[in-house]
Amino acid sequence: MKTPEIDLPEGVHMRFGSDPEQVALDLADAVAAFLKERLADAQRVSLVVSGGSTPLPFFRALSTKDLDWHRVDLLLADERWVPEDDPASNTRLVRENLLQDRAAGANFLSLKQPGATPLEGLEAVKAELSGLALPLDVLILGMGNDGHTASLFPDAPELPRAMSPDCPDLVAAATPPSQPQQRITLTWPTLRDARFTALHLKGADKLETLRRAMTAPEDVMSMPVRGFLKPGLNVFWSP
Repeated sequence: MKTPEIDLPEGVHMRFGSDPEQVALDLADAVAAFLKERLADAQRVSLVVSGGSTPLPFFRALSTKDLDWHRVDLLLADERWVPEDDPASNTRLVRENLLQDRAAGANFLSLKQPGATPLEGLEAVKAELSGLALPLDVLILGMGNDGHTASLFPDAPELPRAMSPDCPDLVAAATPPSQPQQRITLTWPTLRDARFTALHLKGADKLETLRRAMTAPEDVMSMPVRGFLKPGLNVFWSP
């Protein structure tokens, strides 16, 4: 495969692959190696993942890794405010594809808590995450073609607070009009300082979106993914 041409900011590492399964395996290897190194120094480590179909082979590969999973706090970067048995639930995807095999012993912190809306459940989510140590250790993000990542959507009325460098909250409700479900999301200050951050992408459309994001990196409100295009980011992409 010819390597796609893309002008990345200095310090952003791009890992191209011709096969989505192989890229998922490479990402799982990188994450497992980083977590293993952190577990040698820390009592507990955190792993934040994203939902959707792209990370499923990554989830399955990572679940087989030989780690002390009982010392891993696992959570999603965001979640749709739907019951866990709903087809749109990312919590369901994580339970069925990542919390399996050796990873079954990880400590899963659920962003979906009781409440009719994410705003009603916000305090319960904060309580669920109260023991989470910052900075996060590993963060795996996806990206939409509108430039959103996690549930930091350009049209969400909550975005200015959730993207503020001074936002004191770990999580925020998100109610973007463009989306059929309300959301709960980790805020940008919670996510931005993770020790290892990867953007896991698949498809030519995502590569084009990434190129568009590079054109005005300071305009984070129109494409929130721009808030993560900084030195140390690892982009894993396949067609």
